Amino acid sequence: MDAKQLEALSVESATIVTQPSTWARVRRNGSVRLGGAVLLVLLLVALAAPWLGTVDPSLFDPVSRDLTPGKTGEITTLDGDTLQHRFIMGSDSFGRDIYSRVIYGTRVSLLVGVCTAIVALAFGIALGLVSGFVRWLDGPLMRVMDGLMAIPAILIAIALVAMWRGSLLTVIIAIAIPEIPRVTRLVRSLVLTIREEPYVEAAISLGTPTIKIMWRHILPNTVAPLIVQGTFICASGILVEAILSFLGVGLPPDIPTWGNVMAEGRAQFNQYPHNIFFPGIFLAVTVLAVNILGDGLRDTLDPKMAKRV
Repeated sequence: MDAKQLEALSVESATIVTQPSTWARVRRNGSVRLGGAVLLVLLLVALAAPWLGTVDPSLFDPVSRDLTPGKTGEITTLDGDTLQHRFIMGSDSFGRDIYSRVIYGTRVSLLVGVCTAIVALAFGIALGLVSGFVRWLDGPLMRVMDGLMAIPAILIAIALVAMWRGSLLTVIIAIAIPEIPRVTRLVRSLVLTIREEPYVEAAISLGTPTIKIMWRHILPNTVAPLIVQGTFICASGILVEAILSFLGVGLPPDIPTWGNVMAEGRAQFNQYPHNIFFPGIFLAVTVLAVNILGDGLRDTLDPKMAKRV
């Protein structure tokens, strides 16, 4: 080996050593840090809702209804006591504290978004692995997925919620089902590429069980794209839940959600816009933060995009 070859080898080795790891690129990405910081604050708000919320979000007093932000009114507790209370974000037409309802609504929205992503990813991964690796099941499964994707997601969610009683579990399932075909097609496309790799063909030739091949050789190589897809499903789930509640087909009105708060205030929007403004701001910030986080993860986890970071 001559001097030029040694120099080229040393340069290549130094490049490999100094190349930042995936976790280092994720931490260095500004979008990931910004979106993650906002979501962390919202998570802390959701966990601390009993302490941050000034009163029970279900407490109301007709005397204090339709108060503008910052006004002081009365709230009658469940024990019958009357308390003087300052409505930071105003009150709705039932005299309930919008601030407390928005704070408690953070819990519901984050829970729906995360659970929707988990359910959609779990079923999508299973169906995508089977469709991409078992050839005779690929056609029937994909036609079913194509049929689901042909129907607008919001219509499927409304139909499923209308069929069953409106509850948190029903809403999560109704929102997750339209997302399953998208995850399935993503996993299937990845499996069709990965199964042609030499190490997979070698495992097949050695008689390795199909389940073991999918679990040990194929599934780990789909994690990065699925993490990114999961963030977008989470954002979509939060938004669809608010839409369903706003239309009156989501969670029951007694459960404080951003969609319910906005639905109750839409009739008086011209006179009291704060009923919609404050929950709308929380909804927009949450969805934007999740999307920013997803964009940052895509830029760092996608090999093609990572070269530009």
